[in-house]
Amino acid sequence: MATLSVKPGQRFTVPDWHTDVHLTSADAERQRSASHQVRQEARALRNETNNQTKWDEHDNQTRLAERISSVNRWKETLDKCLADIDVEIDALAKVKEAAECALQAKNLPLDVSIECLMLREGRCSIDVVRDLVEEELHKEVKVIDKVKRELQQRVNEAFEQLCLLQEARQQLSCDHRCKMEALEVDRACLSLNVNSPNISFKVNPTRVPDGSTALAEWEQKSRCNKERAEAEIKTSTKLREATLLAIAQTDNELEVQRVATEFALRKRIRDLERAYDELKWQEQNTLEEIAEMEEDIRCLDEDLQRKTQDLKVAHTRLETRMYRPIMELCRDQVQYGLTDEVHQLEGTIRALKRKLAESQDALDALYRQLHRTRASVDCKASSLVLDNKCVDSRRKLVLPDEKFVPEVDTFNRTTSRALSSLKNRQLAPA
Repeated sequence: MATLSVKPGQRFTVPDWHTDVHLTSADAERQRSASHQVRQEARALRNETNNQTKWDEHDNQTRLAERISSVNRWKETLDKCLADIDVEIDALAKVKEAAECALQAKNLPLDVSIECLMLREGRCSIDVVRDLVEEELHKEVKVIDKVKRELQQRVNEAFEQLCLLQEARQQLSCDHRCKMEALEVDRACLSLNVNSPNISFKVNPTRVPDGSTALAEWEQKSRCNKERAEAEIKTSTKLREATLLAIAQTDNELEVQRVATEFALRKRIRDLERAYDELKWQEQNTLEEIAEMEEDIRCLDEDLQRKTQDLKVAHTRLETRMYRPIMELCRDQVQYGLTDEVHQLEGTIRALKRKLAESQDALDALYRQLHRTRASVDCKASSLVLDNKCVDSRRKLVLPDEKFVPEVDTFNRTTSRALSSLKNRQLAPA
């Protein structure tokens, strides 16, 4: 006969079973409720974090764009400052070069003035005078020295200002390069997104880097660079204007002094020519007077010789009549007449001798005067040659070197200008 197998274990009652079912159902409800709550909170968190992340990213994108715009504005400002300072550097360099050329050009007038002074040192005798020409030449040398010192000062100031401009430009250029690099970095950051291939986690990305500055300090630094560049440009502009004005004023001052010196030199030449003409006229008249005096001396000497012969005749007659015989030796009218003739001839001879001596002294004085006049003429001629050389030398101040042809014969160092007809007649051989 078959038997029933008995399952081991505890047996539960029906109420226990129902209780267990109710408990399991309640736990399921509680777990579902808890799960629902977690899901709702997770959804809310997701929504909140997504929105926060999007807004944070949007805000930072906006901040990056604004920062790029701000840096770009400063870059454009620096670009303009760099362009302005480059223009000013070029302009100041040209003005400095012009001042250097003007300074170099003053060497020729100075050399010419010194050459004229040295040439006029060759004057001789009474012509070695401190006349208006010499005073104007010394004044011209002083003016040129003063002008050269002023131009040299302007050149030095322009050089120093160029150094300051270059220094300001260097700071602007450095700031500009930094702005360019910052723009590249921020534009690269602005272009990043979750799909960018080069994103990764970094070690301590929120650290504050060494050497970082505050925004106000950054802006103040750029503003200082800009303001310094503008101040240096303003100073350079004033210096350029002052330098150009100084060049014009010095050129005008030198031109006025050159004209004054030329006027004095030409007036001196005219005075020398008049003195030369006067002395040549005096020399000619002296020669004529000497010729007349020599002729008169010759006539005086002939008269003296004739009077001596006449006296000899009178003496002989008187002596011969001394030998008349006895009563014939009387003091007749002939005796008285011959005696008077002797006395008259002796007085005449004494007067002629005195006048001959006076004439000879006058002739000697005329010869001495002729010598002095000829020496003075030679001196004036030499002074004329020297002053004409000065005029010829000073032509270099108004003519280009390639057009300058000296008017002085390099062989005998005399001027090649034509003499007046009066001078030609005076210099012609007698």
